[in-house]
Amino acid sequence: MATEMITVKLDGTFLKEIDSIVEVGGYQSRTEFIRNALREKVEQAKLKEAMIAHLKGKSGKKTTDEQLERIRSKVFEEFERKLK
Repeated sequence: MATEMITVKLDGTFLKEIDSIVEVGGYQSRTEFIRNALREKVEQAKLKEAMIAHLKGKSGKKTTDEQLERIRSKVFEEFERKLK
């Protein structure tokens, strides 16, 4: 798979935090860390999408988009708490 270069501008303070994580987290470079972070974010988005699709499919009653959003938010807040 071919890769493409992109440019990202980051605040100096934030970049220092990233550098610190790279150093202590065993990453070989900023690029490796950023790729990993993006992969994790993509996987989270896919999981959210799958959970919402599951909720819509299992509901025996009509659920509004607003209700689904509230449910989704609660589920992911709990999910993120458990991951920490």
